[in-house]
Amino acid sequence: MDPLDSEQRSARMARIRAKDTKPEMFVRRLVHRNGYRYRVHVGELPGSPDLVFRSRRKVIFVHGCFWHRHGDHCAKTRSPKSRQEYWGPKFERNRVRDSEVIRRLVEAGWSVLIVWECEVRPASQAELLDKIRDFLDNG
Repeated sequence: MDPLDSEQRSARMARIRAKDTKPEMFVRRLVHRNGYRYRVHVGELPGSPDLVFRSRRKVIFVHGCFWHRHGDHCAKTRSPKSRQEYWGPKFERNRVRDSEVIRRLVEAGWSVLIVWECEVRPASQAELLDKIRDFLDNG
């Protein structure tokens, strides 16, 4: 049972941001601090990627584990216990949309990197930077 009534739940869900989230801002600061320059949320590209490196034809999405269903191994991917008839199809639509966006970008000649919310932690900053550097410089 949800401890919040429907109005409270709606207000809380409305506060969840689609852009400029804490994980996204962490990645943006990390990338910028290491000399990479990018554009954010380029609307002309499919999915409006979080970071766009035009000259490299590469994009980075910073995905929330809950909304984009990182996987069973990720603690942040837990599923709500109520309203399964709503959440199941919602998560599936998100997965299908993400796959379609990646397919369209790759077909247009872009390389795509997904950074998951659970990877964005100060303790694992060096590991994340290595992953991003490898993608931008080699991938």
